[in-house]
Amino acid sequence: MKIGHDSVVSISYDLFDAQGESIEKTDEPVVYLHGGYGNIFPLIEQALQGKGAGDTALVKLEPEDAFGDYDEQLLRVEARSLFPEVLEVGMQFEGIPGEGGGQDAEIFTVTDIADGKVVLDANHPLAGMALVFDCKVIDVRPATAEEIAHRHVHGAGGHHH
Repeated sequence: MKIGHDSVVSISYDLFDAQGESIEKTDEPVVYLHGGYGNIFPLIEQALQGKGAGDTALVKLEPEDAFGDYDEQLLRVEARSLFPEVLEVGMQFEGIPGEGGGQDAEIFTVTDIADGKVVLDANHPLAGMALVFDCKVIDVRPATAEEIAHRHVHGAGGHHH
């Protein structure tokens, strides 16, 4: 079967930065619903269209095609006193303690702690980076009516309700 609209696609991939340094490699296949459902970057979906099991694709993504440009407005400096006693660089918080985050609260990563201040960054760790996505199609199958209605894959490798 070839990848097309309403296909469930299993892929393995290696993700590299623009200099060819490895960023991430799948241990288990990633499964997504193909056809404009927003489950994978559009340029990757375009590159996989019409491919079958065993086929490969190499896709170069500019920041705007992946995790967006780095936005300095998503950096915050807050008082250390707002945070738990145990605090380390790399810890993440949904919203900023004491601000009462809403449903769409951003995820902030602690990037620095110094002089009674905490630097927080809500950018995706790969924001501002050009990426190279090297993938291999493992399997393709038709999506079920339920998967199409829910706009994502169910079962093994997909979403479970």
